[in-house]
Amino acid sequence: MAEIFWMNLAEIDALTAEGVAGAQQAATVDAVEAVRIQYLGRKGLLPQIMKGLKDFAPAERGAAGRSANAFKDSITAAIEARLLALRGAAGAVAGPAFDYTLPGSWRGLGSLHPVSLVITDAVRIFSRMGFAVAEGPDIENAYNNFEALNTPAHHPSLAETDTFWLGKGELLRTQTSPVQIRVMQSHPPPVRIITPGRCYRRDTTDATHSASFHQIEGLYVDRQVSLADLKGTLAAFMRAMMGPDVGVRFRPHFFPFTEPSVECDFSCHVCGGKGCRVCKQSGWIEIAGAGMVDPRVFGKVGYDAEAWTGFAFGMGVERIAMIKYGIPDIRMLYENDARFLAQFG
Repeated sequence: MAEIFWMNLAEIDALTAEGVAGAQQAATVDAVEAVRIQYLGRKGLLPQIMKGLKDFAPAERGAAGRSANAFKDSITAAIEARLLALRGAAGAVAGPAFDYTLPGSWRGLGSLHPVSLVITDAVRIFSRMGFAVAEGPDIENAYNNFEALNTPAHHPSLAETDTFWLGKGELLRTQTSPVQIRVMQSHPPPVRIITPGRCYRRDTTDATHSASFHQIEGLYVDRQVSLADLKGTLAAFMRAMMGPDVGVRFRPHFFPFTEPSVECDFSCHVCGGKGCRVCKQSGWIEIAGAGMVDPRVFGKVGYDAEAWTGFAFGMGVERIAMIKYGIPDIRMLYENDARFLAQFG
């Protein structure tokens, strides 16, 4: 397109009519695009018209500007209308854009996360034993998380290297045991609850540890509850959750809030008990800590330790998931790999 050296209002109007006619007469989409480039393109007539507005007399510049805008708007509208008509004609020849007679596309169904699956199964199993579900806040106070559980002020778990402190005596709970304290403070015995939930500790992440994890803790308080009741409850849970082929053992241990205390281990799913990096060559993976509720804990919540006894336990949900589903590394549960998670559908 040759450059325009002189222009008046009549010429702009004539070019407008010429561009509209060219768009309306274009037979193909490519022909419409050629019209757009000729009249509205970066090197087309519109930039030249806009550049030439400065050459109009001051009294005519307003009218010239309106004519330039009309040039742009009219040709643009004509181009869009012609494209719509051409594409509609092409669609009419080719058939409907959507064939509703075709079968729908299959979308894979979602599934629960392995952690959610374990929690759901655990709640179902313990519910059959008469346990109710209790919940509490993730942000706890130091009294419920430590002091009421008979944890001394000098215990290493209170250090900032172990616990996420938030200030003003608040922290991210290190266990779901504070829920047990809250329940006992507000309900008289007997009590039989489980407390599934998320916990937080300053652990170094490895194959079996994470700074954010899930626990299911249980509490049973009644008259004449014994350690045998505790072992029978956990063994029954293990058989219902894992099946009869998974081994279980109880080892003496110490926890501030239980006396006597035990640790419960399940046999390693990776090596079958022979020893590997997941079980640290021991053949076992620690699942639960448990024991008889210390009488001093009962004293903190106003229970009569002479009349009532009870047991408490806490187990890691992720570690149960690792054993149940053969997951070699706890980090796989939180990498959000859809290919991995789809296996549990």
